[in-house]
Amino acid sequence: MELESILKFLENKSILVTGATGFLAKIFVEKVLRTQPKVKKLYLLLRAKDEKSAAQRLNNEVIGKDLFRVLKERWGPNFSSFAREKMTVMAGDITRGDMGLTDAKLKEEMLSQLDVIVNLAATTNFDERGGLILENPYYMGDTLNGATGLDIDNEVRLVEEKLKQLRAEQASDSDITLAMKDFGIAS
Repeated sequence: MELESILKFLENKSILVTGATGFLAKIFVEKVLRTQPKVKKLYLLLRAKDEKSAAQRLNNEVIGKDLFRVLKERWGPNFSSFAREKMTVMAGDITRGDMGLTDAKLKEEMLSQLDVIVNLAATTNFDERGGLILENPYYMGDTLNGATGLDIDNEVRLVEEKLKQLRAEQASDSDITLAMKDFGIAS
């Protein structure tokens, strides 16, 4: 996707960003606000006990960082009003039902306007033993749905047969290239 089409897509969109104080989320929020100031709204979900604590965390851990310097310089004294217009901070927790949102009115507003969800939340407890979900090793040839594994030799043979057929039909180089590109999606 080209940058212009991404920027056009984000125009007038409402986006939910989880894990708003995390490394990737900060960069995402700053980039969206800097490159597409016509974004409708960024709903920023971050772990906090209440909205006041969430707003304080947003100011200290996100907006207060040097990352937002360019935006602050661009908007000057209007940055605070721009930020209030574009960002809605929400205290919550993705590990809880309804993402831990307690403000029913805010939740309803967000759900009625939401166009995009960007999940950047992550656990910060690095002492957990083996994660929360037990993992099984994945071996070469295994598939997620339990179907027969991928047979590389058979795939190569199919491509060679298709190429041989196209050459026998005296297909042009561009037709062969196109057929080889399409071959992966043909059944």
